[in-house]
Amino acid sequence: MHAKRFPGMSSLVLPAVLLTAAAAAGVLLGAVPDVASADAPSGHYVCPPWGLPCDEAVYDAPGVCKKCGMKLVEQGAAAQATRARTKAAILIFDGVQIIDYTGPYEVFGAAGFDVYTVAETRAPVTTSMGMTVVPKFTFADAPQPDVLVVPGGGVYGARESKATLKWVTDTTAHARHTMSVCNGAFILASAGLLDGLTATTTSGLIEKLQADYPKTKVVDDRRFVDNGKIITTAGLSSGIDGALHVVSRILGNGTAQAVALREEYDWRPRSGFARAALADRLIPQLDLPANGQWNIESTQGGTDRWELVLRGSSDLTTGALAEQFSRALATNGKWTSVQPAKSRPTQLVTSGWRFRGRDGKDWTGSLKIQPVSGESHQYTATLTVARAG
Repeated sequence: MHAKRFPGMSSLVLPAVLLTAAAAAGVLLGAVPDVASADAPSGHYVCPPWGLPCDEAVYDAPGVCKKCGMKLVEQGAAAQATRARTKAAILIFDGVQIIDYTGPYEVFGAAGFDVYTVAETRAPVTTSMGMTVVPKFTFADAPQPDVLVVPGGGVYGARESKATLKWVTDTTAHARHTMSVCNGAFILASAGLLDGLTATTTSGLIEKLQADYPKTKVVDDRRFVDNGKIITTAGLSSGIDGALHVVSRILGNGTAQAVALREEYDWRPRSGFARAALADRLIPQLDLPANGQWNIESTQGGTDRWELVLRGSSDLTTGALAEQFSRALATNGKWTSVQPAKSRPTQLVTSGWRFRGRDGKDWTGSLKIQPVSGESHQYTATLTVARAG
């Protein structure tokens, strides 16, 4: 058995039964059934369609492609497979987040879908971080997809574009699945497609999505939410998990697992990891430069506890630093101090709080400021939040 080889990627070998099942579903996993079509010109052989330049080469005899090493198939069989491929359209727009659309693009492409980008016009799109992308289709000429992906990023323009919202709405009406990634959920919500549904989005915008669209039940404890036709995923890499879930819905769990293996992705659909549920979201934003120059030394934890360790320099004393941090935490986080900081210029100073979390339950917070031994004006600050016992 052969598989297409790509630069920097080793050959993939899948069981014949898996390839046969995938082909029967109309999707390729690196091979096409080696059967002839009645309307195939005799003696013409081609690469299985994979979107590479060598797909266009035609050979007079069976064998392997001289460029990619893939086993050739009769031209008619390749044409049948191309017509049968599941279509996945990905909306792109200025400011689109790169991983939001390229992650699903990679997954659906690896599953053999016919994947293409769509934008309002064919003008080059500038993504977040400055990548330039030329859309393959516009709203006017894009084929109707089986799967529509609506990524996030700088979504304000797309949310306000009547043409974009109409295309998303009309395309969703005829698609098998529509999936948002990150704050692409705001585009779906702006089109009214999340009314009455449960949804999620990127961790920092959970509350905003709920506030802006009260008809939607927004959750923060899931990597993706499946409503049937409409699927929403959390931020960034969550789109990869959502795309694998869509592949499993269309082709079966085994095929999705094989795709994840091929991509060297540790897919754990039942892991329960959701970025928005982590306890660090209860740590308020602090104006650290006002208190000196600080770097994050470590930040780790889970859903019930989080510890943030900072190291920095400041001309303030230990006690003065603790008092400034304490005021900022009380103001920005609305924490109530139950153990006020004590001013001790050269010793460990601690402060403690009790506060109400997003879940309505009690949490505790603690702050420790300590000078670094042997280094003038150097400090470590350890901020911990945990569920109250």
